[in-house]
Amino acid sequence: MLIKKLRLQKGWSQQQLAEFSGLSVRTIQRIERGHKAGNESLKSLAAVFETNIQTLRGDKDMAKDYQLSDEEQQVFQQVQDIKDFFSHVLTFMVVVPCLYIFNIMLTPEVLWINYLVIGWTIGLALHGIWAYDVISFLSPDWEKKEIEKRLGRKL
Repeated sequence: MLIKKLRLQKGWSQQQLAEFSGLSVRTIQRIERGHKAGNESLKSLAAVFETNIQTLRGDKDMAKDYQLSDEEQQVFQQVQDIKDFFSHVLTFMVVVPCLYIFNIMLTPEVLWINYLVIGWTIGLALHGIWAYDVISFLSPDWEKKEIEKRLGRKL
């Protein structure tokens, strides 16, 4: 998460960071997801971010300024959830027409695809509601409030 935070502070995309550091985009993605980076990768990233390797490794004394707050972690997670939702929408838009064509070619007398589309649309709607936090029931905030209520104190 530290690499992602530093990258976002600079306003760079993963592609730009890969170009600046000489690493592949896939390597940047893996590191940002929490996979351990090798020494050479850390050296390249430290040079780009003008910091030292200990900070990037997460040395507690060196990385205090770069720790993600709870609010930042929640925002990162929400953005990831929205990204996942749009990926889901794109998949829906590509797969459904293909399945309609497949259905019409094989069994034009029975449009079984309609049942699949109805179910998938419901799932897509629920995914969107969850990603955009339209209904906060059972969300992390709701969970935290319930725990605080039952403990009788703030967490």
